[in-house]
Amino acid sequence: MTNGVRTVLVMPGQGSQRLGMITDAPESDDLLRLLDAAEALSGLDLRRIEAFGSTEELADTRVAQPLLFLSGWAWAQALLESGLEPDAAAGHSLGELTALSVAGVFSVEAGLELVVERSQLMAAAAAAAPGGMAAIIGLDRATVESALSEVDGVWVANDNSATQVVITGRPHALEAAAALLQEAGARRIVPLDVAGAFHSPLMEPARAAFAALLAETAFSASSFPVLQNTDPRPTTDPVLIRERLMSQMTEPVRWTETMLALQADGPCTFVEAGPGTVLTGLARRTEGITALAVETSGIEAVMAEVS
Repeated sequence: MTNGVRTVLVMPGQGSQRLGMITDAPESDDLLRLLDAAEALSGLDLRRIEAFGSTEELADTRVAQPLLFLSGWAWAQALLESGLEPDAAAGHSLGELTALSVAGVFSVEAGLELVVERSQLMAAAAAAAPGGMAAIIGLDRATVESALSEVDGVWVANDNSATQVVITGRPHALEAAAALLQEAGARRIVPLDVAGAFHSPLMEPARAAFAALLAETAFSASSFPVLQNTDPRPTTDPVLIRERLMSQMTEPVRWTETMLALQADGPCTFVEAGPGTVLTGLARRTEGITALAVETSGIEAVMAEVS
């Protein structure tokens, strides 16, 4: 904490993937080693896809998740090595696992194994029950939920801000919901580059299998409090962290509540570690929160802001 302003490390999730997300991250022997491990665990040519892949290849959850995890971890490690001392951390969907790894709940190697397994389980669930996701711009969660009550097979996936909610579900249900949400006043409806109905009941087979894996994984108390997607109250308790993570795949990402919880404790600076500026953009719409994306601002600028 500097001059009463807390520093919060935040990590993005799927949708933030892009070409060069690893190439442009701070280079280290550890990152290269972990990328080798990710390719071995996934059986995918992640280096080629990260550098030259198509939008469709990058959107494959088996590709996006390990690459986003490694990019976020690499940027966060560079910040920590530069002297950053976070007062708290949070991650959006997949980014929650990055945040937990950086906070020392489990090693980066264990985190990578979890992420690769998570991505494969989610891909299998998406293949068995096809679906998608769309961002609704201009409506709040209550309005979106009211419209969705008229449609079966579609749910709120992410409550991102007071004017951005992501819905998830079966293709026909998303189409029906989009028509109702336009009538309700949505400014825009933007399909997302994801390969399934994530954060919905359609992910239950993946959630159950992942929960069993989490039960066998060693968790430690986090070195700084973490706010999680299913319950944005900060904690360092490994038992509670594991319990919350077990239900994450099928429950909404409560990001608006996360930002409001941090805001309630006074001024804070969000530092987004990973590709893009999605979380920075959302944070800047919340009073009392300053936000910087390290990929675009650079490590020196971030450290100058939080020093």
